[in-house]
Amino acid sequence: MPTAQVPDILSPEFAADPYSAYRLMHDAAPLIWHEATQSYIISRYEDVERVFKDKNGEFTTDNYDWQIEPVHGRTILQLSGREHAVRRALVAPAFRGADLQEKFLPVIERNSRELIDAFRNSGSADLVNDYATRFPVNVIADMLGLDKADHARFHRWYTTVIAFLGNLSGDPEVAAAGERTRAEFAEYMLPIIRERRESLGDDLLSTLCTAEVDGVRMSDEDIKAFCSLLLAAGGETTDKAIASIFANLLRHPDQLAAVRADRDLIPRAFAETLRYTPPVHMIMRQSATEVKLSGGTIPAGVTVTCLIGAANRDESRYRDPDRFDIFRDDLTTTTAFSAAADHLAFALGRHFCVGALLAKAEVEIGVSQLLDAMPDMCLADGFDPVEEGVFTRGPQRLPVRFTPVTAA
Repeated sequence: MPTAQVPDILSPEFAADPYSAYRLMHDAAPLIWHEATQSYIISRYEDVERVFKDKNGEFTTDNYDWQIEPVHGRTILQLSGREHAVRRALVAPAFRGADLQEKFLPVIERNSRELIDAFRNSGSADLVNDYATRFPVNVIADMLGLDKADHARFHRWYTTVIAFLGNLSGDPEVAAAGERTRAEFAEYMLPIIRERRESLGDDLLSTLCTAEVDGVRMSDEDIKAFCSLLLAAGGETTDKAIASIFANLLRHPDQLAAVRADRDLIPRAFAETLRYTPPVHMIMRQSATEVKLSGGTIPAGVTVTCLIGAANRDESRYRDPDRFDIFRDDLTTTTAFSAAADHLAFALGRHFCVGALLAKAEVEIGVSQLLDAMPDMCLADGFDPVEEGVFTRGPQRLPVRFTPVTAA
């Protein structure tokens, strides 16, 4: 297998431009044994889709025992079978339907507006630092009924957790910081959960405290672990998605103009961004049995690194995959935020992202409000957005200029 020509996923060359590496993998090395991470790397759409859908029980999430549990505690991601179904039934209603529409859309709108108010009259902003990194964390804190004054702490915790999850090279300092965060978050969160059980409100934390399915309720530890997961997964991914949507649209002014004129195109722009520049580039699974995939066979009991960023750029699945095009006809927007999605950014199957519709609501509201506040938004002079990251990826800065408009 000619893997020598493919940059190592831990190399600076890969970090600078994973997309060129993905093309090489598709063509020459669809299955790579990666010594440093002790995992098999897969990159083709059909293989990653098969692992996520897992129709034959060939793959598990046992890898999360070491990848996630040390920072979050035991989460829904590690569960399977009936235990997983019950836990998902406990948390899922808050992220769809009436709860999302009635309880949380006003929370999303308010948090977006408050952030934009801080810069709407200034004529310039950094969409990453002034908005994207703050917005989803503020929304989640508000949904849970936590104090948004603790934003800096939440942000530090979730960036530390994401660094732990993406610590592919095994840096001991990153690992230690992640484990410290678990202790700090538990110290912060458990007293609040106990207090909330005594004095229920109309927030998501109260809902989690009282949710019951088939006589099963979540323990304080269960709720703490879910809140930790929610802050990290819901913060980092939506943060990167919003930054990437604008980076992509600002680079394609004709498509930006189309979205500005027709806000119903925002879900298309989001879906295409999830395909073209997904916030999460890799997710791991563990093989339960020996499995034959493109390029060879993987044994039972090994870690499989699924390259979402590569699968979403597979030319056997998408026409001209390295082109950003919100009007492409081989990506279905109507199913893009459900388990029937044909991109892989939210995974698929029973572990499909429970917060996909929340992310969609945040993006639709946030992008629309930003376009209203900055109708002539353009990149700051001479600035070209640069993606950073390997496990999660997106622009670290996105300075824009605009002519201030009076708030409606």
